[in-house]
Amino acid sequence: MTAAASLASAPLVAFVPITDKDKALAFYRDQLGLTLLSDETPFALVFDLNGITLRATFVGEFKPQPFTILGWHVADIAGQIQSLLDAGVHFNRYPGMNDTHPLAIWTAPGGTQVAWLSDPFGNVLSLSQSPSA
Repeated sequence: MTAAASLASAPLVAFVPITDKDKALAFYRDQLGLTLLSDETPFALVFDLNGITLRATFVGEFKPQPFTILGWHVADIAGQIQSLLDAGVHFNRYPGMNDTHPLAIWTAPGGTQVAWLSDPFGNVLSLSQSPSA
């Protein structure tokens, strides 16, 4: 068995950098609705992402990247966006997007619908829906 093959069935752990516990809890737990598994460590908050572990890791100063670092594939992007808007989440608009879409949804050439949001630390997150969904 190669090293790559052994990782193919290993559980994934995702990471997102944060700098403030209260802001992270308010966003990831309270607004996004993620289940908090642990806040007992001084290193990270641990959330459940439908069976995947998300470690919101405390870092010093950092520069958020301008690209998506974490995303969710959803069945009903418009409904999910509306639910998040109701929870106080704001969605991003970028140059070249259809600025007239009321929910800030961009449709890729292949038909996938995508919307982006940022956490309180500037990390870019996304929602996407396949054209077959």
